[in-house]
Order: sequence, then structure tokens, then C-alpha cells
Amino acid sequence: MNQLIHIGFGNLVNTEKIIAVVSPDSAPVKRMVQKAREEGTAIDATQGRKTKAVLVMENSQLVLSALLPETIGSRILAERTDEDEK
Repeated sequence: MNQLIHIGFGNLVNTEKIIAVVSPDSAPVKRMVQKAREEGTAIDATQGRKTKAVLVMENSQLVLSALLPETIGSRILAERTDEDEK
């Protein structure tokens, strides 16, 4: 079953499609984001705030979030824990 998690400012993503949640500070990730912006595969969910996390999705899209990677990761883990308890 598809589970959605909140990534900030009313934006939701499907947890089953997330490959990685990374910090945008390293040079390789900055290049990935720039390339995705140029190709039109970057989804900016920051609402004009600073990008603090980049979600790499199965379909080669990048989702930019203003939440910290740790916050998103803990929400994913909490969602999976809730699902296991059901």
C-alpha cells in the first residue's frame, strides 16, 4: 500500500518511491540538482526556503525539501513502524 509522508509546507511524497534522502551540501549532490533543474526533473517543494534535503526518487526525479534529512528519515521510519504494528 502506498504511504505518503509530509516533506514540508503541505507537500507529500510516496515513501515506496524514495531511493535516498541526502544533504544538498556536497559538490556531487549540487551537480545532480543542477542537472535535474536543467532537464526539468527537479521538483522544488521548498516554497522558496533553503534546500536542506534532496530526495532521490525511483523515476530519476529529485525532490527538494526545506526539512532536514534526519527529519524526513525519522518520518519514514515512524511510518514504517506504524505500518508494521497494524
